[in-house]
Amino acid sequence: MEVKIKKPSLEELEELKVKEWPIWTKEKSEFDWYYDETEICYFLEGEVEVETKEGKIYKIGKGDLVEFPKGLSCTWRVKKPVKKHYNFI
Repeated sequence: MEVKIKKPSLEELEELKVKEWPIWTKEKSEFDWYYDETEICYFLEGEVEVETKEGKIYKIGKGDLVEFPKGLSCTWRVKKPVKKHYNFI
């Protein structure tokens, strides 16, 4: 399963209405996670490494728009406290 990461334009963020999405925050930590829905999120702050069960590591940080696919099992390693907008689709 592929995690999609990109640096969106301001137009893309406005089109997605990211500012209307809820905000999630997390302190430095490590935890396992399973996505039972596809999540799209936009990182306002922080630095994270997400490792899939297949061993692929994704580095995510401020300004990244990320799509986590439904069915993904992974480990989150929050290196710097996170603040992100999120939406399930």
